[in-house]
Amino acid sequence: MNTEQKIANISNPAVRHEFVLLFDVTNGNPNGDPDAANAPRTDPETQLGFVTDVAIKRKVRDYLQLAHGTPMFIQSRVALNTLIEKAQGESEGKTNNKVANKDVRNTMMGSYYDIRLFGAVLSTGKVNAGQVRGPVQITFARSIDRVLPLDITITRQARTTEERMETGTTEIGRKSVLPYGLYRAHGFFNPLLGRSREEGGTGVTEDDLRLFWEALVNLFNLDRSASRGEMAVRGLYVFSHDNALGKAPAHKLFKLVNVPALGEGKAPRSFDEYAVERPQEGALPDFSGVTLTVLTEG
Repeated sequence: MNTEQKIANISNPAVRHEFVLLFDVTNGNPNGDPDAANAPRTDPETQLGFVTDVAIKRKVRDYLQLAHGTPMFIQSRVALNTLIEKAQGESEGKTNNKVANKDVRNTMMGSYYDIRLFGAVLSTGKVNAGQVRGPVQITFARSIDRVLPLDITITRQARTTEERMETGTTEIGRKSVLPYGLYRAHGFFNPLLGRSREEGGTGVTEDDLRLFWEALVNLFNLDRSASRGEMAVRGLYVFSHDNALGKAPAHKLFKLVNVPALGEGKAPRSFDEYAVERPQEGALPDFSGVTLTVLTEG
C-alpha cells in the first residue's frame, strides 16, 4: 500500500488519532532562540535540543500554502485583526465586544485551515470572536541525544554602511548550527473538538486531515534554507482508534515507538546510527481497536 492510500485510510475525523514524528537536522539550526542570539534551542539542564510546537505548525502552514494554496489565518501579509474585522463584515452577527461573536468565529473557522486544525485567539482587536480550541495539538520536539550548538564565524564580501566601506572589503558574521540532531515530537487529534460547527466543533473534514498527514510527511521538502541545514522527516507513526473516545492511553501507545539514545560519550552524526523499534503495522494485538500506520520511515 502506498503512502497516498495509507493517508486515505487514516483521515477519518470522527475517530481519535495520535502520532509520533521523528525528524533530524544536519549542519543546521532547526529552531533559533531569539533570546539566545538565535542559537538552536536547548534545555540547559540536559543539553537536549528542542523545537517548539509553533515552529512545527509553521512548517505545516507553509507547506500547504505553497503546495495547495490553502488559506491560513496565521501569516505575515495581513494583520490578524484586519482578517477578523473582514469576517465580521461577512457575517450577520451583531457587534458586541463584550460577548464573543459566534457568527464571526464560524466564518473564520470556515475560511482558514489552521483555525480549524490548531485553533486561534480571535479576540485581539475591535471585534471579539472569542477563542477556538484546536483538535490538533503538537508537543515540543526533543532531541534523542544531547546536541552541540556551534557558533560559526563567517565572512562576506559586502558592507552594510558607507562608514564600514572604509574599514576593508569584508565583514564578519555569525551562524549557529548543530552538527546533527534527531528529534521526536508527539501529536494528538481530538475528534470531539473537530466535529461539525453545528455541534460546537471546528468542522474538520476528511480532506483537512488528509492534507495534514501529507504536510507532515513532506514537512521540509519545500522549506529549504542554508541556515536550517539539511532537515528530513525520519518517521511518522500514526495510531488510529476505532471510535472518538479512543481505546488506549496515548502515552502507552507512544512507548511502542522506541528510539534508544546513544548515550553519554557518543556524538551522533547521522540517522544511520539510530535504530527505531516499533510493532508491525496494522491492528495492535495488545490494544484492541487501535491500528498503527507508518506513513514514512527511514
